[in-house]
Amino acid sequence: MAADQGARGTARPATTHPQPATAGTPVVLSGATVVLPTGTVQNGRVIIDGNKIIGAAPENARITDVTGYTLVPGFVDIHNHGGGGASFTSGTVDEVLQGIHTHRLHGTTTLVASTVTGDMDFLAQRAGLLSELAEQGDIAGIHFEGPFISPCRKGAHSEELLRDPDPAEVRKLIDAARGKARMVTLATELPGGVDSVRLLAEHGVIAAIGHTDATYEQTVAAIDAGATVATHLFNAMPALGHRTPGPIAALLEDERITVELINDGTHLHPAALQLAFHHKGPDRVAFITDAMDAAGFGDGRYMLGPLEVEVSEGVARLVEGGSIAGSTLTLDRAFKRAVTIDKLPVEDAVAALSANPARLLGMSDSIGSLEPGRYADLVLLDADFELKGVMRRGEWVVDPQLG
Repeated sequence: MAADQGARGTARPATTHPQPATAGTPVVLSGATVVLPTGTVQNGRVIIDGNKIIGAAPENARITDVTGYTLVPGFVDIHNHGGGGASFTSGTVDEVLQGIHTHRLHGTTTLVASTVTGDMDFLAQRAGLLSELAEQGDIAGIHFEGPFISPCRKGAHSEELLRDPDPAEVRKLIDAARGKARMVTLATELPGGVDSVRLLAEHGVIAAIGHTDATYEQTVAAIDAGATVATHLFNAMPALGHRTPGPIAALLEDERITVELINDGTHLHPAALQLAFHHKGPDRVAFITDAMDAAGFGDGRYMLGPLEVEVSEGVARLVEGGSIAGSTLTLDRAFKRAVTIDKLPVEDAVAALSANPARLLGMSDSIGSLEPGRYADLVLLDADFELKGVMRRGEWVVDPQLG
């Protein structure tokens, strides 16, 4: 989760400036294992012309040998509060850009900036700043996590700033975002919750159920009203019970819901992740970071509004009470963990990191796969699934120095 610009860690990531991949000449990345929606292709190739992937190589194309590597689409993070020492909730424009760049260095080529609970006027002001970055193409939009969440499941949110999801106040935030609001997380059992879900659906904004104390029945009602996402499933909601199944059962069983998972080894036991994939299938899971300022930056003390956060060995917890306060995860780590520890098929991990969140954002025609016509957003991985290169819009953000 987000923190302000107080005490921080010390390890600033090295900055790698984008380098043109084509310099006016189409490029063929040839010989890699290429993960496509239709399956994995051995000895495949991806052809890049300008900022797009194309279907056939022009005669003047330059061949770059990437044999032994795996090419996957650029990662899409729909729930991210910051990184590189910067907060998307409270940072300056330059600090926000630093946070975005930090995650690009780790393969996230499309990012939705998430805010945390705050005063309504302050959140509206932040929406204005972030919407400008969305208009410039730096982010894909804004996710408001809070203030419309349950005090019983507040996690690392300031309880005194929480409020019921009055549709008029929800509308105030989405209006302030000037068409760039992508998602709002709500405790839909609160007064106004279901009406707010309907409002969001009418305006094309994702209604996400999270930080909730809802019953099974209340969750079903919110889904029927138009909710389509479960915010970090299992976290900040009642545990699954055999007599009171609560929101988890409703969110797992309904095919209209895509579930967010934080695959950092702290938020979820591997068995919980496997349970989610078993019930949802590979097309209804989206890996997220829920990252805060310390992602890609280092351990130390941070402030989350009035709440102090201690990051130790990469785990962020409130100093008072010890609640988990977001994560320091980057999506390259989530990918490697998924395929090496959780033993997910590579294709399922790619779907959770790229295709599924792209679909949620309504951007499948431009991002989320390596098919022709999409932006040239891709990640190059070695045989151990370590990140070696990142390309965004046809430019290397992390240059693999392939010659």
